[in-house]
Amino acid sequence: MRLSRFLLPVLKETPSEAQIASHRLMLRAGMIRQEAAGIYAWLPLGFRVLKKIEQIVREEMDRAGAVEMLMPTLQLADLWRESGRYDAYGPEMLRLTDRHERELLYGPTNEEMITEIFRAYVKSYKALPLNLYHIQWKFRDEQRPRFGVMRGREFLMKDAYSFDLDEAGARRSYQRMFVAYLRTFARMGLTAIPMRAETGPIGGDLSHEFIVLADTGESVVYCDKRVLDLPIPDETVDYAGDLTPIVEEWGGRYYAATEDVHDPSLFERTPEDQRLQTRGIEVGQVFYFGDKYAVPMKATVTGPDGVERPIHGGSYGVGVSRLLGAIIEASHDDAGIIWPDAVAPFGVGIINLRAGDADVDLACETAYAQLQAAGLDPLYDDTDERPGGKFATMDLIGLPWQLIIGPKGLKDGVVELKRRATGEKRTLPMAEALAELTRL
Repeated sequence: MRLSRFLLPVLKETPSEAQIASHRLMLRAGMIRQEAAGIYAWLPLGFRVLKKIEQIVREEMDRAGAVEMLMPTLQLADLWRESGRYDAYGPEMLRLTDRHERELLYGPTNEEMITEIFRAYVKSYKALPLNLYHIQWKFRDEQRPRFGVMRGREFLMKDAYSFDLDEAGARRSYQRMFVAYLRTFARMGLTAIPMRAETGPIGGDLSHEFIVLADTGESVVYCDKRVLDLPIPDETVDYAGDLTPIVEEWGGRYYAATEDVHDPSLFERTPEDQRLQTRGIEVGQVFYFGDKYAVPMKATVTGPDGVERPIHGGSYGVGVSRLLGAIIEASHDDAGIIWPDAVAPFGVGIINLRAGDADVDLACETAYAQLQAAGLDPLYDDTDERPGGKFATMDLIGLPWQLIIGPKGLKDGVVELKRRATGEKRTLPMAEALAELTRL
């Protein structure tokens, strides 16, 4: 992509409404624009990152055996009355009526709708286990939306729902999602710690929140520092096998809990030099809720004995849009964002230090073509902005690599290659720089 043809409205000054680093940098880097309180338009740069995150989530859900579908954003109020949650959910639910006086709501979550879909088509235990997921926009009418996409009213979420014949099967499904979440967040460069948590309005008696440690987090968390060094399951993990050892290691070997379920007596069993009390950002949560929705909504299957029984379920959410904020909170410096390679909007930024110089333009075009051919998706700054402005913009938007090409270097047959994460700069021949980048 050529920067001269891209919408990148960077800001030099920090907007007054931005209270935390991720909100400040997303606005300054031209990633989002606020359209109403807690509601944002995703500009091209931000949207590219959003799609990268979404794809990682999708790949890990598919790997774990979940099946993707898509449900509508609007839901019938009657479904929520069946489950008993319509009146209980509270003022965060946006309720509306269509021209035919049908009561609708803008979905904050989808347990009722997916249960209604399941009961319409699945009648036998032979179709189980089943896990259905979608990636869809949600709306919760937060009283005080703040911190940009970290606590907005409209947000993109992955929500998955498992269906099993009994509690044992449902807990295996819970374990599959638990492990998939460890892999999902690690691929984005995050250490997300599973912590025991309350189930809240979702219901049930088993839940873990996946928390990224950050001073700006809304949750107070307590954990054993040793959990930070546990190994992430690799791509060979067998989701059909016994995942109990992984779940017990991450979810029970060391103390980790959010404030609402914190047990000081358990925490004090952790060696004092390993205790960590800090704040964190929730990026995902998993729930086992048994037959909470199946019984009132009559979601039953015929078991192997011919007897009908309610299914056991679980739900599993990932805040896709919230993850952008969490990644930035975990990975930035005074100059701007530092994107992990896997979610960066572009792989390489090419900086033309003298646009209009024939030799420099040719060298940049050559590099641009070769990097495109290698699938590195470069962003070529071909504008006539001053070099200082170009450097500042590239640091602000946080691309993993910068390839800097100017007349002085070309006279000596070299270019400059910068790694954004470390700040390391190297001067080397163009061919070597391109070879190194295309090997990534």
